[in-house]
Amino acid sequence: MNPDDHVCLCFRVSLRKIRTFLAVNNPPVASLISECLSAGTGCMWCVPFLKHLHAQHQRGETPDLHVSPERYAEARLTYRKTNERDESVVRDA
Repeated sequence: MNPDDHVCLCFRVSLRKIRTFLAVNNPPVASLISECLSAGTGCMWCVPFLKHLHAQHQRGETPDLHVSPERYAEARLTYRKTNERDESVVRDA
């Protein structure tokens, strides 16, 4: 995923904004990422990805998602229709 691609599709919160939020605020728990433009509080699709980014940050790594923006958005559309997450997308990220 590129820095300007959206992780939270409901509120259009980019990976870059989340990285900056993590770097500046160093939240102790992933749920506090919601303070970054309400990320993760809409349809809830991005919550496991936000947790993944937070864990990377806590380990001192650069937060990143290893999934294409197209696959990410397509899986989210399926999630919105079925309310079931494609675990392979979460695993691959």
